[in-house]
Amino acid sequence: MKGYIVCVYKSINDQNALKDYAIKARVAVEKYKGKFLVRGGQKVTTEGENWVRTVVIEFPSFKEAKTFFNSKEYQDAHAILGNTVIRHHHIIEGA
Repeated sequence: MKGYIVCVYKSINDQNALKDYAIKARVAVEKYKGKFLVRGGQKVTTEGENWVRTVVIEFPSFKEAKTFFNSKEYQDAHAILGNTVIRHHHIIEGA
């Protein structure tokens, strides 16, 4: 079954840090065969809290999604964010 990274940003306090993170994270996503399904874009909040950004990345498997997240490449990118964002980040197995 496919694996997904679902990341919902509540706040972004430094757009430059997010941009630097995104550049570096993209390299890791590509290395681990990930495919961006959602990356920002228009949205309408129909229930619950409003969020500022959503990202969904599909991987060939749940295991591959976990390997990506724990990789040195992604963790180096993740470190760029520091305390500049508040977000929910999940690794989810597909149906």
